[in-house]
Amino acid sequence: MRFTMSANKFVLQGVLLFVILNLSCGGIKDISQAISHDICGCLPLEPDAADYRHAAKHVPLPSGTPQEIGVATILAWPQDPILPIDQPRTERELQLVHVAQAFLENASVNPGDCDVHLEISQIADKNAPRVVIETPVDGKYCSARANIQAQLKKHGFQLDVQHGGELQQPLAIDFLGLPFEDFEHGRGSPQVSTLWEIHPAIVTIM
Repeated sequence: MRFTMSANKFVLQGVLLFVILNLSCGGIKDISQAISHDICGCLPLEPDAADYRHAAKHVPLPSGTPQEIGVATILAWPQDPILPIDQPRTERELQLVHVAQAFLENASVNPGDCDVHLEISQIADKNAPRVVIETPVDGKYCSARANIQAQLKKHGFQLDVQHGGELQQPLAIDFLGLPFEDFEHGRGSPQVSTLWEIHPAIVTIM
């Protein structure tokens, strides 16, 4: 019995030593990197309650024929004062829209809510006014998020929790989604020129 207990203790010590050595050689770093690169496994740093109009933003896209618009149309929509934090979608926010061509200028993952945050313009010009479009963290949008990440990778751009920002050259895209009116809270680059967003949005890089 004594021999068995000693042997078990020796085995346990060996396992612990292996784990410690593995972690000291980068195991924790590898796990952290794997999590940060998993665009569908992002964990929001902020609770849903802290997210403005959270319930209104996190909805499925409706079926039906979308209204064809351009980025200039979104930039021209009139803006309201700050809406209540629990304001449901109304009017324009219920209309599915499609933009056949726009230009992606900036891409990142917001660590607060884990939504994929994209800034787009009507023309391929870094100084052009921009609109924010977002693909939510919700599971139903996982494939759409992974698709954005994969398409950007083909252009040499890494998008995940730790990487993103301004693209060196704008990329032509099209997208489908629902309009959403946000409020002013430092929502991106200085070129973002409207409170209106497309959120949720499904994006294809051309």
